[in-house]
Amino acid sequence: MVCSVIDSAELCRNTHPDREFVEEANRASMRISEYLHFLNTNHTLYNSVLMTEKEGSIQSEEARRAAHSLRIDFEKGGIHLPTEKLERVNQLNIEIALLGRQFNENIIIDPGHVDVFPVSCIPKNMHHHFKPIYRQLLPVDNEPQISRDKTKEKGFRIATDSSSLSSILKWVSHAEVRKQAYIVGNSSPRANLAVIDKLTLARHELAQIMGCRSYAEFAIRPNMAASPDIVEDFLLTLSHMIRHRAEEEFKLIQNYKRTTSNDVRADLQPWDEAFFTGRMKSSAYDLDSSVIASYFPVFQCLEGLKLLVKSLFGVTFSSMPFAPGESWHPDVIKLSLNHPEEGDLGFLYLDLYSRKDKYPGCAHFSVRGGRRLSDTEYQLPIVALACNFPNSRDSSISKLNHWDVETLFHEFGHALHSLLSRTDYQHFSGTRVVLDLAETPSNLFEYFAWDYRVLKKFARHYSTGEIIPEKLVDSMNRARKMFSAMELQTQIFYSLIDLTLFGEKSGAPMDTISVVADLKRQCTNWKHVEGTHWHTRFSHLINYGAGYYSYLYAKCFAATIWEKVCHDDPLSLRTGTVIRTKLLRHGGAKDPANLLRNFVGDGILRSHNGGIVPDTSSLCREMGL
Repeated sequence: MVCSVIDSAELCRNTHPDREFVEEANRASMRISEYLHFLNTNHTLYNSVLMTEKEGSIQSEEARRAAHSLRIDFEKGGIHLPTEKLERVNQLNIEIALLGRQFNENIIIDPGHVDVFPVSCIPKNMHHHFKPIYRQLLPVDNEPQISRDKTKEKGFRIATDSSSLSSILKWVSHAEVRKQAYIVGNSSPRANLAVIDKLTLARHELAQIMGCRSYAEFAIRPNMAASPDIVEDFLLTLSHMIRHRAEEEFKLIQNYKRTTSNDVRADLQPWDEAFFTGRMKSSAYDLDSSVIASYFPVFQCLEGLKLLVKSLFGVTFSSMPFAPGESWHPDVIKLSLNHPEEGDLGFLYLDLYSRKDKYPGCAHFSVRGGRRLSDTEYQLPIVALACNFPNSRDSSISKLNHWDVETLFHEFGHALHSLLSRTDYQHFSGTRVVLDLAETPSNLFEYFAWDYRVLKKFARHYSTGEIIPEKLVDSMNRARKMFSAMELQTQIFYSLIDLTLFGEKSGAPMDTISVVADLKRQCTNWKHVEGTHWHTRFSHLINYGAGYYSYLYAKCFAATIWEKVCHDDPLSLRTGTVIRTKLLRHGGAKDPANLLRNFVGDGILRSHNGGIVPDTSSLCREMGL
């Protein structure tokens, strides 16, 4: 019952276009959070769980895991502590929640902006994205009066939010514009420096009350990794493995810049990366993003997802009508997932297009978790995918860039994890697994978005119906691997920021700008730009808190699964049956290490100092290391 309120409110406040609904969802979320606090500090409930676990009378593995998980959840809230410490834990949890909300609000309030003159600095196909502005020019003496009247110059005011900044850095050839946008975008919002300081201190104090050396230890201990030391060792080992390749890639970009700019001493700057790597990929493999997008109209992409589940799992997605008041926007569609023998398996809402005040990224929302109600009855899961894809006036020809297609398949992997799990307890439904396993199905389904055997089934030109050429897909894959070591370095860098900021504290306050700058120099080939503090808009610090490494765990797990289970026949029912029965259906109901070993074999992971680390060999082979 609690989940039904929390999950619905979370979807509503992130997607509903009516402000009244959003505010009501916020109020409901706050009220249910207060009730959750009452439940989490209820000693009668806690003692019942303790007694049940000690008696050892529970029969099923999942029920035993549920009792253990509930006890851990209670104790994470400090219920086992003396009253004074429990009160302080409650205060800290409230403070941490408020700081997280403030951090995200600051990103929206202060995205930063740059004023660009003249308009010719920005490619014409980007003009409609930005706000035009004008500045006064001084009239030139001795000029005719008609010229004197031309005293206004048109330019653009460009917000440096993450999405706009990414576009500027990738597509604008004017180096000074890229530099300005990079510096401003990576220096906003400055107010979050103080928020991060308070957050790291609050989380550290919370962890110490809980008997841990650091918040990283507190957060990682329940996961497969088990300790920050194991995570750090994994990250540094991976960093060492790819360093030489990343240095070679960096030199390639630098030489390309020097050649194209006719300056043999030109240095590579951080604001050059996206621009020059994009140009090099396009040049080397004759790629044009608009040509690629022409093969991925949204309608065809959805057909691709339907085809994928039909081939893999023998199930079909069917459109469903909405009940009165059920839909929150005309763009939303509802699908039911059905198996010919098992009947309905669950329901999926798709809210794919960008609009004002909507959740800014792409995300999977649980609306209702699955659970067994009786021997014959199952509560079917309901999930929603919210994306921010561009929409044309005629949605039938809205087209996706291939990175959007990859994102759609990633989020679809999360949705299938929820829809195809069949757990006894809602507590373990779908994506409710340990953090360092959660991203594995989503990373696995990204592979399908790059495989020609899959793409040729649905990727068709929006006007001619031509199937995407195999040569084009081959070029896309070659371009993807062109700077794969540097891209992996960036993810290692992000993970180490997250791990370090929430690691052990010394007596002196942490200078987070210096910490991030030092890590950038150690882990990447790129310079730190003085005055910038990119981490003040790294919202994963809020959502994950020492858990960002889980993306790299998932990347390694998914690479092994793809190589050993999917690669030879990615669209067969045999492949899908293995994925469904050995991974997706169990959600969090089984020990994650045992689940993975049973799925793929011992080669997918190894034990290390009391924790679990992924085997990296499949990922290295994929990268040609």
